[in-house]
Amino acid sequence: METTPILGEGALEKVLNRICYEILERNHGCPDLCLIGIRTRGVYLASRIKDRIRAMENFDIPMGILDITMYRDDIFKLKSPKVRRTEIPFDVNNMVVILVDDVIHTGRTARAALDAIMDMGRPKKIQLAVIVDRDERELPIHPDYIGLTYRVAPGEEVLVRLKEVDGVDEVVITRSFKD
Repeated sequence: METTPILGEGALEKVLNRICYEILERNHGCPDLCLIGIRTRGVYLASRIKDRIRAMENFDIPMGILDITMYRDDIFKLKSPKVRRTEIPFDVNNMVVILVDDVIHTGRTARAALDAIMDMGRPKKIQLAVIVDRDERELPIHPDYIGLTYRVAPGEEVLVRLKEVDGVDEVVITRSFKD
């Protein structure tokens, strides 16, 4: 398998900083904002965004963790789905929810997350922040905050690697070759 880096650690940090500034600008600060990270890497990215906004605005934004396993539209295909805990220790009603994930492609993960959040209450607004937009949506869902857009070729995959999970911060493209 061939791997090509498209964002290194420094570039990923700049992308996260830009996303934070855009979130604050679009929402006029952060009085009713909350962050919800989609398991797995979205949780770590949401935590980083939370820390940056705290440093910028001296305000602690509530943050939650969302597991969308039971909301997936392909759950019947999974032999033994691994369901993990959703941890949202605040009321989402009338909040501006910023959903955070690493990569968006078809839009199905975001759709599942929207369904899960709507089961918890009625937010004022839900916005989506991602590091990589692969494009080629199957559903009419578009992120509000995008680090970069990268359209993959057949046989390519986009991987966001984070220190918390992978020991390194980078975005890479992998290519598998079939014999």
